[in-house]
Amino acid sequence: MLVVGAGGYLGRQVVRRATARGHEVVGTATTAASGHRVLDVRSREAVLALLADVRAEAVLNLAAKMDDWAVTADGAAHVAVGAGDTRLVHVSSDVVHGGRSTPYTEDDPPDPKSRYGAAKAAAETAVAAIAPRAAIVRTSLIVGTDDSQHIRLVHDLLAGRRSGFLFEDEIRCPVHVDDLADALVELAEGEHAGVLNVAGPEAISRAELGRLVARRAGIDPRRVPTGLTADAKLGPRASDVKLDITRALGILRRSRLRPVSADEEIQGGV
Repeated sequence: MLVVGAGGYLGRQVVRRATARGHEVVGTATTAASGHRVLDVRSREAVLALLADVRAEAVLNLAAKMDDWAVTADGAAHVAVGAGDTRLVHVSSDVVHGGRSTPYTEDDPPDPKSRYGAAKAAAETAVAAIAPRAAIVRTSLIVGTDDSQHIRLVHDLLAGRRSGFLFEDEIRCPVHVDDLADALVELAEGEHAGVLNVAGPEAISRAELGRLVARRAGIDPRRVPTGLTADAKLGPRASDVKLDITRALGILRRSRLRPVSADEEIQGGV
């Protein structure tokens, strides 16, 4: 099993979960410091050469970079071309949607507001065209340990290491990193083709997630700085993006998708 982007937060957990399932795993990262094979997904030649060398039975593409279209969009196309007929699972994002009051299903087409959302939507289009049997997984905020960028942000805001605030009006469906990693490995072992929403079953605001993190750290949640997206002046941005996971719950047999605020197993992890 080849994990492209194995050096990241989700990638590290995917490697652990796949290994625990008995798979021989090869990972890639942008530097050798991670211990994985170095790969620049922006280079079509490098991607094709590595995939031809590894000859994986399944490829999981987790590679993305917020401010780099070539990594997020072009890189996804390169991996899809290199994978050929190999089982491919591509990780996308809820930011392909622009936000609305009702949940999004897999049948809702992308309508991104941000450049990153547009890159993710372009990646989906490329993967679907090049590898129509691939699974394209739309997910949400990934949480679970203090290594999560979303959890680190809360702690940094509370400690004064960063300025800013968390949005009361930006709604997401956070997913535990263990649950998402298990789902990706399960999908890599299966045959599901097309888009699949894999996120948590609970929709909460970024501000409420911050208060949840504070409470679990024994900190007064009223200390979490909050505000509205308009106050941040960040430009066009998806607001209320809820993912309907009904289809995933019917497909996934051994992977859990737990709510961040209710499951006692993850009380200490979020």
